[in-house]
Amino acid sequence: MRLEADRERTRLKGLEFAGPLRIQRPFYPEGGVCHLYVLHPPGGLVSGDRLAISVHAGAGSQSLLTTPSAGKIYGRDSDGVAQGQSVFLQLADNAGCEWLPQETIVYRDANAVLDTRIELSGDARFIGWDLVCLGRPAAGETFDAGRLSQAIRLWRDGRLLLNERLQLEGGDSLRHSRVGLAGHCVFGTLLASGPGLGDELIMQLREVLPTPDFTVTERLGVLLVRYLGSDMSACRGGLWRAWALIRPAVLARPACIPRIWLT
Repeated sequence: MRLEADRERTRLKGLEFAGPLRIQRPFYPEGGVCHLYVLHPPGGLVSGDRLAISVHAGAGSQSLLTTPSAGKIYGRDSDGVAQGQSVFLQLADNAGCEWLPQETIVYRDANAVLDTRIELSGDARFIGWDLVCLGRPAAGETFDAGRLSQAIRLWRDGRLLLNERLQLEGGDSLRHSRVGLAGHCVFGTLLASGPGLGDELIMQLREVLPTPDFTVTERLGVLLVRYLGSDMSACRGGLWRAWALIRPAVLARPACIPRIWLT
């Protein structure tokens, strides 16, 4: 999809799609900022499924993209064929974009591949997050078999500022190690890049987010808020609070919760 700004608002100017992946019509709950919901009617991914989302945010455009519900990655087939999603976000100078999907649930015995790539130009501003639940703890299902490959990368003007990769096997000791997931099944990362990421904001975040479940760091102009625990509601709620503080600093506007989050 291609987003472009005019004098009144940001508009969805180009959209190409194949398969059951769609964009609902744009919403404008806060004036000129374009809110878009990425829809995948099947609701989950089986072996061989690949979702590819590519967004170009033109100069000066202002957008927020989210999903209406949690994504699901089901158990793999007998051949172990991978399934997953790739997201490519390209922001031109002075664009502001938020990528705030709801959580991804990785079922036992899945072979999941998640890849997020963000390219910023000039004074582009970005806020995004990635929330993952391994297994279905409420149903007593643990992620003791399967595989997850996750990558998050962010560039600004061609310089790589963040490069994170996770390779996790269901039976891996990394799941229980203190230097890994420490036995937890829910983790989330919020990242932001743009103006306003000063010490005062970091102190505010550390005051409102409980430790040790949440941590806050900043390096090379990229702010990271992380959660590690076993409660997706706590993860989601904490990152919502963090986002409400970060958004005014980075994008110069108060938090405006997409109504789909409340349905």
